[in-house]
Amino acid sequence: MATNFLAKIFGTSHEREMKRIQPIVDQVNALEQKMKALTDVQLQAQTPLLRARLAKGETLDDILPEAFATCREASHRVLGMRHYDVQIIGGYVLHKGNIAEMRTGEGKTLVATLPVYLNGLSQKGVHVVTVNDYLATRDSEWMGRLYSWLGLTTGIIVHGLTDEERKAAYSADITYATNNELGFDYLRDNMKFDLKEYVQREHNFAIVDECDSILIDEARTPLIISGPAEASTDKYLTINKIVPSLQKEVHYTMEEKTKTASLTEEGNAMVEKLLKLDNLYDAHNIELLHHVYQALKAHYLYRRDVEYMVKDGEVIIVDEFTGRLMPGRRWSDGLHQAIEAKEGVEVKNENQTLATITFQNFFRMYNKMSGMTGTADTEAVEFKKIYNLEVVVIPTNKKIARADHEDVVYKTVRGKYNAIVTDIKECHAKGQPVLVGTVSIEKSETLSALLKKEGIRHDVLNAKHHEREAEIVAQAGRKSGITIATNMAGRGTDIVLGGNAEIMAKKAAGAEGEESADFPELLAKYKTQCEQDRNDVVAAGGLYIMGTERHESRRIDNQLRGRAGRQGDPGASKFYLSLEDDLMRIFNGERMQKLMDMLKMDENEAITHRWVTNSIEQAQRKVEGHHFDVRKNLIEYDDVMNQQRKNIYQMRREILEGKEVQETFRDMLSDVVSNLLDTYVPEKAKTESWNTEGLNNSLALLFGFKLDFSALPLQSEKITDEIKTHVKDIFEKQKATMGNFFEQILKMILLQTIDQRWKEHLLVIDKLKEGINLRGYAQKDPLIEYKKEAFSAFENLHAAIRGDTVEKLMKVQLVANEAGQVANQFRPDDTDLEGLNYQGGEDAPSGFLSSAQSNGNGNSNGSHAKNSEPEVPARGRMSMGPPRDMDDRQMNRAQRRKMEKDVRKR
Repeated sequence: MATNFLAKIFGTSHEREMKRIQPIVDQVNALEQKMKALTDVQLQAQTPLLRARLAKGETLDDILPEAFATCREASHRVLGMRHYDVQIIGGYVLHKGNIAEMRTGEGKTLVATLPVYLNGLSQKGVHVVTVNDYLATRDSEWMGRLYSWLGLTTGIIVHGLTDEERKAAYSADITYATNNELGFDYLRDNMKFDLKEYVQREHNFAIVDECDSILIDEARTPLIISGPAEASTDKYLTINKIVPSLQKEVHYTMEEKTKTASLTEEGNAMVEKLLKLDNLYDAHNIELLHHVYQALKAHYLYRRDVEYMVKDGEVIIVDEFTGRLMPGRRWSDGLHQAIEAKEGVEVKNENQTLATITFQNFFRMYNKMSGMTGTADTEAVEFKKIYNLEVVVIPTNKKIARADHEDVVYKTVRGKYNAIVTDIKECHAKGQPVLVGTVSIEKSETLSALLKKEGIRHDVLNAKHHEREAEIVAQAGRKSGITIATNMAGRGTDIVLGGNAEIMAKKAAGAEGEESADFPELLAKYKTQCEQDRNDVVAAGGLYIMGTERHESRRIDNQLRGRAGRQGDPGASKFYLSLEDDLMRIFNGERMQKLMDMLKMDENEAITHRWVTNSIEQAQRKVEGHHFDVRKNLIEYDDVMNQQRKNIYQMRREILEGKEVQETFRDMLSDVVSNLLDTYVPEKAKTESWNTEGLNNSLALLFGFKLDFSALPLQSEKITDEIKTHVKDIFEKQKATMGNFFEQILKMILLQTIDQRWKEHLLVIDKLKEGINLRGYAQKDPLIEYKKEAFSAFENLHAAIRGDTVEKLMKVQLVANEAGQVANQFRPDDTDLEGLNYQGGEDAPSGFLSSAQSNGNGNSNGSHAKNSEPEVPARGRMSMGPPRDMDDRQMNRAQRRKMEKDVRKR
């Protein structure tokens, strides 16, 4: 009450922000007549003039009014669209690194042109991030005309481009791309062996379209590049056979809210009996226990045609937020394999992580980021905490005329569907278009079948191509049109009452589209028809939004509702619920069930009351809070890995740039020698406790020599000097032998060692994450324990990198061979390698590295992940299929593990 009272006196924070921005809008408006008076050539000349001002020291804020005014006038001339004042406000909010919440139909795509043009003048790059390839292509072509006219270059990043095409697109002033492509390109760049092959440049400024979808919904799942692991798939088939014999509440329990399952004591005994195990919780059975849990989830929590579909012998994930199929994407941690076993399709191997990053940490790398969406205010706290982004609600250009009705609740799903079909029939009869939102493919098909029985023509959207999807959604406002869309498919597409004349004309013109000679005539014809239909639709009440169920997130419901009432259009919305809906059943359903039973209500009678809606919103807030905790937990754990990832990627980059590579190796050499001395002949320890045999074994492994301790005084300084002398001689000899190739070979050894050891480190971290929560039972904070062990593992990683690098370089041999062979193997820059080759050991890549000892069996992974194929999951972790050109052979060090253990020991 007090908050509402103060808001009435001082205005809300959003209203105060609008007053603060208004002077900027006034400055832009004051320049409008000046810009209108310019010729096309003079207006286009504004771009070099503004860039010159930046070069002289002015800031982007200094030139903002002129840049916005220039872009607005150019847009009017090129696109036929003039920015409203509220769009100027939206553009300013985006430029200042905030989130602009703008209702559907307010022209967010056009709003973005203002900050994009302004920041594009800096020539440091602007990334416009969209949710799918279709929107990236559409927006880049549509708005690219404006940027090109103003003298800025535009690029686009979509699936299937070559590295050369990607590099050219990232080099443009403005780049349109999807969030997945941006993240994967970053990871792939940091697996390459040449800076010239990097496609991305500095992460300067990003505008994230539909930012709630990308930064909130998809942020629950990190991006992962992975290669195939050598694990057998037999365990999935074995476990799959026993799970159907387990009974709910007897052998296992489920938690639908969190999608988790666990065994009871009886279930534990039953599984041990079926698998013929003594103790399922033995250390060597922990992985088996994990897969039993995954199989339980696969059988009882993941449903066919809801969370996934089976198509052409493959399990394909259904995006929970859009209802679209996501071919190629896989759930991680064995869940996808468990579902494949359940459905009787081929069970594919698990993958091993090679590189990973969360969307949170990827987007936080940008110097400046902003976002735009129609629904962000409900997640304002999370945007602030995770991304340090403020949400600013932009007022609509025209007052919203949509009527949002209270929810109606029925006793059964059947009663709910009967009411929906009756309502749709009434709307159809009077010519009112209806957009029906469902939460799954299964439910959209159920409703479609009911409408078919009634003979009502309609379109169903749940897993179509983006292009077709956008076309159908764009026509959802046609007279008497009925459209069923899963989880608001078609975001980014405007629904125009009466229909979209341009789309209709293109379709009628055939393959030639706009190029057809008949197109102008067809366009004029359909414009007249659509205008007439619009009047009829407005008279019928505008677009009617029907929600068939409440989603877990209020934002998804608001997105559906927001499709109606654009730019002052009339419209209405209503949600139809039943006590059998998942959300109602899990939260507060029992109370309402008792009430309906007490009142002896029929299944076709509905409850409509404000407290019902409030109760549902409270349930949604609980789920939203849980999802926020999941994302917060993910980022807390990934922040640890993020520091390690930055360290490793920075190390790689410095090596590629050739920064003090020899000095880096000398430091490694010094560290390795010091470690050996501290381990085997510590200076302050008694000589009787020295381990000279262990020292000699390690010296032989790393450098190929041993000391004759019988000829040496047992003094720490003497032994140290002797070892350093030998090591220095070997190093200088190796350097002289390699001549001009020394630094190039050193760089390759460093990079390959870092990559291989980093891959192994990621596997260690994956295993650590799987069991770290069990520390909670010992009254320890899992996050703190994770940080400690991850830090320890990272120290071991650096020690391993140093040891491997020293060993390889001190033993590599250069051998004369056929001309030109080596040039194709590691492509050093500006180096004449004619007549030379590098002789390799058993596992050395392409005959490049060689170990002087027969037991030197180390593998150096020379992968650079060029043109990798993304495979991104919807839940758990996002994974990526084995990149092309990637050698993912596993390192086999069994023959020297004992000696290495001595070397690594602190």
